[in-house]
Amino acid sequence: MSESHWTFFSNYAHVLVCLAETPEATLREVADRVGITERSALRVITHLDEAGILQRVKRGRRNTYLIDTHAHLRHPIEEHCTVGELLETILSPARVRRLEKKHANHTAQPAN
Repeated sequence: MSESHWTFFSNYAHVLVCLAETPEATLREVADRVGITERSALRVITHLDEAGILQRVKRGRRNTYLIDTHAHLRHPIEEHCTVGELLETILSPARVRRLEKKHANHTAQPAN
């Protein structure tokens, strides 16, 4: 029997987990870790940004990423769950709380 190479989570979830663990990761680092091209990583990040799930914040010449852990998942089967709940299946609850705090601190700051 041949071994298939499928996983339970999509590239979207994998990219989100990578950015939750390392918010300052480069596209190349995310792509390498997930096993996709940089172009695919950029497309996934753009979709997540447009959906309001993450936000890109410029830090000099680099981006850092803030994740809205209170955003709901998109498919009708899992729309009752939040991004934070998804991340807690992979990351520690303490790590997810730190993400929530960073997002709250950033959104509470007045825009310049």
